[in-house]
Amino acid sequence: MTRFKPMPFKRWAAVVLTGLLILLGGCSSMDVQEYRNTAPEFDLFAYFDGKTYAWGQFQARSGRVERRFKVAISGEVIGNQLRLDERFIYDNGERQTRIWQITRTAEGRYVGRAADVVGEAYGESAGNALNWRYTLDLPYKNSSIHVQFDDWMFLQTPELLLNRAEVSKWGFKVGEVTLFFSKFSQGDSELESGL
Repeated sequence: MTRFKPMPFKRWAAVVLTGLLILLGGCSSMDVQEYRNTAPEFDLFAYFDGKTYAWGQFQARSGRVERRFKVAISGEVIGNQLRLDERFIYDNGERQTRIWQITRTAEGRYVGRAADVVGEAYGESAGNALNWRYTLDLPYKNSSIHVQFDDWMFLQTPELLLNRAEVSKWGFKVGEVTLFFSKFSQGDSELESGL
Protein backbone atom coordinates (compact mmCIF):
# COMPACT_ATOMS: atom_id res chain seq x y z
CA MET A 1 0.00 0.00 0.00
CA THR A 2 1.38 3.39 -1.05
CA ARG A 3 1.18 6.04 1.55
CA PHE A 4 0.20 9.60 0.50
CA LYS A 5 3.05 12.04 1.01
CA PRO A 6 1.96 15.69 1.29
CA MET A 7 3.49 18.19 -1.12
CA PRO A 8 5.84 20.72 0.54
CA PHE A 9 4.19 24.12 1.04
CA LYS A 10 6.58 25.99 -1.29
CA ARG A 11 5.90 23.53 -4.09
CA TRP A 12 2.15 23.67 -3.49
CA ALA A 13 2.23 27.49 -3.51
CA ALA A 14 4.23 27.50 -6.77
CA VAL A 15 1.67 25.19 -8.43
CA VAL A 16 -1.27 27.36 -7.27
CA LEU A 17 0.48 30.59 -8.34
CA THR A 18 1.29 29.14 -11.78
CA GLY A 19 -2.34 28.05 -12.21
CA LEU A 20 -3.61 31.50 -11.25
CA LEU A 21 -1.22 33.21 -13.68
CA ILE A 22 -2.37 30.94 -16.51
CA LEU A 23 -6.02 31.58 -15.61
CA LEU A 24 -5.56 35.35 -15.39
CA GLY A 25 -3.54 35.42 -18.59
CA GLY A 26 -6.44 33.70 -20.37
CA CYS A 27 -8.78 36.41 -19.11
CA SER A 28 -6.71 39.31 -20.38
CA SER A 29 -8.44 41.62 -22.80
CA MET A 30 -7.43 42.39 -26.36
CA ASP A 31 -5.11 45.30 -27.08
CA VAL A 32 -6.38 47.70 -29.75
CA GLN A 33 -2.81 48.16 -30.98
CA GLU A 34 -2.95 44.59 -32.32
CA TYR A 35 -5.06 46.08 -35.15
CA ARG A 36 -2.80 49.02 -36.06
CA ASN A 37 -1.93 47.53 -39.46
CA THR A 38 -5.49 46.63 -40.48
CA ALA A 39 -7.55 48.44 -43.10
CA PRO A 40 -9.65 50.34 -43.77
CA GLU A 41 -8.52 52.77 -41.09
CA PHE A 42 -11.32 53.74 -38.71
CA ASP A 43 -11.64 57.47 -37.99
CA LEU A 44 -14.40 57.78 -35.39
CA PHE A 45 -15.14 61.42 -36.22
CA ALA A 46 -15.20 60.96 -39.99
CA TYR A 47 -17.41 57.86 -39.81
CA PHE A 48 -20.07 59.32 -37.52
CA ASP A 49 -20.18 62.81 -39.06
CA GLY A 50 -23.67 63.10 -40.60
CA LYS A 51 -26.33 60.38 -40.59
CA THR A 52 -25.65 56.79 -39.57
CA TYR A 53 -28.00 53.89 -38.90
CA ALA A 54 -27.61 50.76 -36.75
CA TRP A 55 -29.38 47.48 -36.07
CA GLY A 56 -28.58 45.31 -33.07
CA GLN A 57 -29.57 42.98 -30.28
CA PHE A 58 -28.80 42.18 -26.66
CA GLN A 59 -27.99 38.56 -25.86
CA ALA A 60 -28.08 37.26 -22.29
CA ARG A 61 -25.10 35.35 -20.92
CA SER A 62 -26.75 32.14 -22.20
CA GLY A 63 -26.74 33.53 -25.76
CA ARG A 64 -30.52 33.96 -25.86
CA VAL A 65 -31.61 37.13 -27.68
CA GLU A 66 -33.46 39.25 -25.12
CA ARG A 67 -34.00 42.47 -27.02
CA ARG A 68 -33.61 43.84 -30.55
CA PHE A 69 -33.28 47.49 -31.52
CA LYS A 70 -32.38 49.92 -34.25
CA VAL A 71 -30.77 53.33 -33.97
CA ALA A 72 -30.89 56.53 -36.01
CA ILE A 73 -27.73 58.55 -35.34
CA SER A 74 -26.95 62.13 -36.22
CA GLY A 75 -23.36 63.25 -35.75
CA GLU A 76 -21.74 66.67 -35.92
CA VAL A 77 -18.00 67.34 -35.76
CA ILE A 78 -16.77 70.73 -34.55
CA GLY A 79 -13.00 70.87 -34.11
CA ASN A 80 -11.91 68.10 -31.75
CA GLN A 81 -15.52 67.47 -30.61
CA LEU A 82 -18.09 64.98 -31.91
CA ARG A 83 -21.73 65.28 -30.86
CA LEU A 84 -23.72 62.09 -31.43
CA ASP A 85 -27.51 62.12 -31.10
CA GLU A 86 -28.63 58.46 -30.91
CA ARG A 87 -32.36 57.64 -31.20
CA PHE A 88 -33.09 54.03 -30.20
CA ILE A 89 -36.23 52.18 -31.29
CA TYR A 90 -36.71 48.84 -29.48
CA ASP A 91 -38.68 45.84 -30.74
CA ASN A 92 -41.36 46.45 -28.07
CA GLY A 93 -41.92 50.03 -29.31
CA GLU A 94 -39.94 51.70 -26.52
CA ARG A 95 -37.83 54.68 -27.57
CA GLN A 96 -34.72 56.09 -25.95
CA THR A 97 -32.29 58.91 -26.70
CA ARG A 98 -28.61 59.14 -25.80
CA ILE A 99 -26.51 62.19 -26.66
CA TRP A 100 -22.76 61.74 -26.60
CA GLN A 101 -20.18 64.51 -26.39
CA ILE A 102 -16.90 62.97 -27.51
CA THR A 103 -13.54 64.74 -27.40
CA ARG A 104 -10.45 63.65 -29.33
CA THR A 105 -7.72 64.01 -26.68
CA ALA A 106 -4.83 62.74 -28.84
CA GLU A 107 -4.41 60.82 -32.09
CA GLY A 108 -6.58 57.71 -31.70
CA ARG A 109 -7.70 58.58 -28.13
CA TYR A 110 -11.13 59.76 -27.04
CA VAL A 111 -13.12 60.71 -23.94
CA GLY A 112 -16.91 60.70 -24.03
CA ARG A 113 -19.79 61.81 -21.85
CA ALA A 114 -23.53 61.15 -21.94
CA ALA A 115 -26.30 61.65 -19.38
CA ASP A 116 -26.63 57.92 -18.62
CA VAL A 117 -22.87 57.22 -18.62
CA VAL A 118 -21.34 57.16 -15.15
CA GLY A 119 -18.21 59.33 -15.24
CA GLU A 120 -16.42 59.25 -18.58
CA ALA A 121 -16.08 56.78 -21.43
CA TYR A 122 -12.60 56.11 -22.76
CA GLY A 123 -11.79 55.05 -26.30
CA GLU A 124 -8.70 54.13 -28.26
CA SER A 125 -8.46 53.34 -31.97
CA ALA A 126 -5.83 51.74 -34.19
CA GLY A 127 -6.17 50.50 -37.76
CA ASN A 128 -9.75 49.43 -38.38
CA ALA A 129 -10.58 48.97 -34.68
CA LEU A 130 -11.84 51.06 -31.77
CA ASN A 131 -12.17 49.94 -28.14
CA TRP A 132 -14.64 51.98 -26.10
CA ARG A 133 -15.12 51.35 -22.32
CA TYR A 134 -17.68 52.90 -20.02
CA THR A 135 -20.18 52.33 -17.21
CA LEU A 136 -23.84 52.77 -18.13
CA ASP A 137 -26.66 53.62 -15.73
CA LEU A 138 -29.12 51.12 -17.23
CA PRO A 139 -32.86 51.29 -16.45
CA TYR A 140 -33.89 48.07 -14.70
CA LYS A 141 -37.41 47.40 -13.44
CA ASN A 142 -38.34 50.50 -11.35
CA SER A 143 -34.74 51.52 -10.76
CA SER A 144 -31.41 51.32 -12.56
CA ILE A 145 -28.16 49.39 -12.32
CA HIS A 146 -24.60 50.23 -13.30
CA VAL A 147 -23.13 47.89 -15.90
CA GLN A 148 -19.77 48.05 -17.64
CA PHE A 149 -19.49 48.03 -21.44
CA ASP A 150 -16.37 46.87 -23.26
CA ASP A 151 -17.18 47.87 -26.87
CA TRP A 152 -15.13 46.71 -29.86
CA MET A 153 -15.87 48.30 -33.23
CA PHE A 154 -14.36 47.09 -36.51
CA LEU A 155 -14.69 49.04 -39.77
CA GLN A 156 -15.39 46.56 -42.59
CA THR A 157 -15.85 48.97 -45.50
CA PRO A 158 -16.05 52.77 -45.54
CA GLU A 159 -19.84 52.39 -45.00
CA LEU A 160 -20.15 49.33 -42.70
CA LEU A 161 -19.03 49.03 -39.07
CA LEU A 162 -19.41 45.95 -36.83
CA ASN A 163 -19.74 46.31 -33.06
CA ARG A 164 -19.53 43.72 -30.29
CA ALA A 165 -19.83 44.78 -26.67
CA GLU A 166 -19.44 42.66 -23.58
CA VAL A 167 -21.68 43.79 -20.74
CA SER A 168 -20.58 42.98 -17.19
CA LYS A 169 -21.56 43.66 -13.58
CA TRP A 170 -19.08 43.25 -10.70
CA GLY A 171 -16.62 41.75 -13.20
CA PHE A 172 -19.00 39.01 -14.37
CA LYS A 173 -20.36 38.88 -17.91
CA VAL A 174 -24.14 39.40 -17.97
CA GLY A 175 -24.60 39.62 -21.71
CA GLU A 176 -23.42 40.90 -25.04
CA VAL A 177 -24.58 43.50 -27.54
CA THR A 178 -24.05 42.86 -31.23
CA LEU A 179 -24.84 45.48 -33.85
CA PHE A 180 -23.83 46.82 -37.21
CA PHE A 181 -23.74 50.40 -38.42
CA SER A 182 -24.36 51.61 -41.95
CA LYS A 183 -24.20 54.99 -43.63
CA PHE A 184 -27.39 53.91 -45.46
CA SER A 185 -30.85 53.39 -43.92
CA GLN A 186 -31.49 50.28 -46.01
CA GLY A 187 -34.94 51.71 -46.83
CA ASP A 188 -36.06 51.59 -43.16
CA SER A 189 -38.60 54.45 -43.06
CA GLU A 190 -38.97 54.22 -39.27
CA LEU A 191 -35.23 54.88 -38.87
CA GLU A 192 -35.25 57.65 -41.46
CA SER A 193 -38.03 59.42 -39.55
CA GLY A 194 -36.11 58.98 -36.26
CA LEU A 195 -33.67 61.75 -37.23
